[in-house]
Amino acid sequence: MKKIFFIVSIFIVNILQAQNTFFPPEKLVQTGVYYYPEAWNPDQWDRDFKNMADMGFEFTHMAEFAWAQLEPTEGNFNFKWLDKAVELAGKHGLKVILCTPSATPPVWLTQKYPEVLVVLPNGQQAMHGTREHYSWSSPKYKELTSKIVEAMAKHYANNPNVWGWQIDNEPSHYGSLDYNPAAQANFRVWLKNKYKTIDALNKAWGTAFWSGIYSDFNQIELPNADRLISGVASPTSMVDMKRFNADECASFISMQNKILKENIAKNQFVTTNFMSSHTDVDPWRNPDLDFISYTMYPVAGYTNGIGKQGFRLGDQWMISFANDFFRSLKGITGVMELQPGQVNWGTFNPQPYPGAVHNWLWNAFSGGLDFICSYRFRQPIFGGEQFHYGMVGTDGVTPLVGGKQYSQFMREIKQLRKLYTPNSLMPKEYADRKAALVFNMDNIWETGVQPQTAFWNERGHILKYYGGLKSLSVPVDIVNETKDLSTYPVVVVPAFQMVDPQLVEKWMKYAQNGGNLVLSVRTGLTDRNGHFAQAPWAAMISNLIGAQITMNDMMDVNHAGKILMDRNNYSWYVWGDMLQPDNGTEVWATFADQFYAGKATVIHRKLGKGTVTYIGTDSNDGKLETAVLKKVYDNAGIQIKELPEGIVLNWRDGFWIANNYSSSIQHIDLPSNSSIIFGKVDLEPAGVLVWK
Repeated sequence: MKKIFFIVSIFIVNILQAQNTFFPPEKLVQTGVYYYPEAWNPDQWDRDFKNMADMGFEFTHMAEFAWAQLEPTEGNFNFKWLDKAVELAGKHGLKVILCTPSATPPVWLTQKYPEVLVVLPNGQQAMHGTREHYSWSSPKYKELTSKIVEAMAKHYANNPNVWGWQIDNEPSHYGSLDYNPAAQANFRVWLKNKYKTIDALNKAWGTAFWSGIYSDFNQIELPNADRLISGVASPTSMVDMKRFNADECASFISMQNKILKENIAKNQFVTTNFMSSHTDVDPWRNPDLDFISYTMYPVAGYTNGIGKQGFRLGDQWMISFANDFFRSLKGITGVMELQPGQVNWGTFNPQPYPGAVHNWLWNAFSGGLDFICSYRFRQPIFGGEQFHYGMVGTDGVTPLVGGKQYSQFMREIKQLRKLYTPNSLMPKEYADRKAALVFNMDNIWETGVQPQTAFWNERGHILKYYGGLKSLSVPVDIVNETKDLSTYPVVVVPAFQMVDPQLVEKWMKYAQNGGNLVLSVRTGLTDRNGHFAQAPWAAMISNLIGAQITMNDMMDVNHAGKILMDRNNYSWYVWGDMLQPDNGTEVWATFADQFYAGKATVIHRKLGKGTVTYIGTDSNDGKLETAVLKKVYDNAGIQIKELPEGIVLNWRDGFWIANNYSSSIQHIDLPSNSSIIFGKVDLEPAGVLVWK
């Protein structure tokens, strides 16, 4: 199986390089920065673009918030100012990513057509003065958006300075669901298309519970948790609301993509930038785009990181996970917004650790990104993000700390390009341990509706497995459930609650044919509608894992329990499954306390030519999950490399890159024939080491 995987990996690399026509591989990565000409005196534009180019930037990004300037009154377009900005950027060798401005409708639009605005869960209509406050479902908004997108596309279709297009900006509604009447009407159509009959919907939603039976689709309101008196009668209805919301977003993006593709030159790409940590929409629903990109802010007061300075360094797996998640759709991705320094909107807004921005840049590069862009070049002097750093400060010319680190990175990339060897193959030992992590947004939505404990965090749970694999120096592909798994020696399926018999059978065959399958808590509990089977608990996966799940427990941090595995103790409190293994199933870990002490919670079995491992506990810190993954690899005879705490290691294009996210110096052991390009083996916090 290892030999097959290596051959297939070479084939995939060659295919992806052939498809990537927008980004020459010899460039490795291209770096750019947002600019807002509409916010600055036109007399400063030429100076700013020159300074941008002098700092090392290769492209700039404009217009996503400029609808009011592009269409001052309905039907009257003004591109003269943007023409000048695009021309000046080109004068200084900067390519331009243009953006459709649908994220911020102008005031004339929202006042003349208030029906385009989002309606909040409390029934209030959103007001003008923010962004993403329009309804994806509004026919009038779609009409007006189509007109400006078409006008922009035709105007800039053959402009040699325009490199590509971004649709909208962080499409999401920032966590708010839309209860606009147009969304209500579209939801009923969506339900009719999905269920065909009202009886089928009643069955799927379980409306016999609490007298919720519908006799007509027109009776159905958009599910609204804020208006429910006592819990959610139908969790499935809430999951369908999330699915519908994501589909409406995808449809709005696809509408713009279609208009662009009908008008622009073939060498101009089209993408959009989703927020890496938001799960209200689903980036994978837009396969029609040339690729998808993402937004990333590692330090904004929401993570402790590792050690005393971890809050200034960021979570070590955030960028890596985003790289692997967003690259999965087309084999191409980039980060459209990578934090430039201190921000203004976080829980609290610390200064990043010295060198942290440089560290993030190299971490982004190491994940195979084709471009890196930052928000923004100049720190604004007015508006809602005045305190948000840029590359240069409020005087418009003095480089800030982040700007200096971007310049350093761009100088280093130019040196690295000279050392690039085309068609470099992933080292066999590294490729042979590659894993697939199976992901479906439905599970995040469903477990979010029914978390069972205030401490459940589906995304956090998935990151424990992703981080466990990466800490063993395992390259990871994040894949959907339709992916052919046969080329992966290890497949990890964390908390995949909603399944069907066909999917379980696919996993069964994967293991029987020689693969090593790892499942975790909450996997296989329900069908696609969120219903339990009239059978013992988790019966759909009992034959697969070789055990019965007899019960589960949930506690809080004040009552944390212990798990014993290979003489080591691990703490947990969020979720624990008690297992009754079948004959022949090995027990790898047991509960060490509570009234079920001694009960199995991690098990392992041989299945055909392969193995299945079930991890029945969500540990506090992910160390149990990592220990089990290591044991799976060891038992399979697949060589791994345990990394020091806080170290992220990746290979791309013939280069190895190590990043230190810990708060202490970490030593990197290199092979004797290694050649260091940047950095040193004793990595300081936020340090980067690059070698061949």
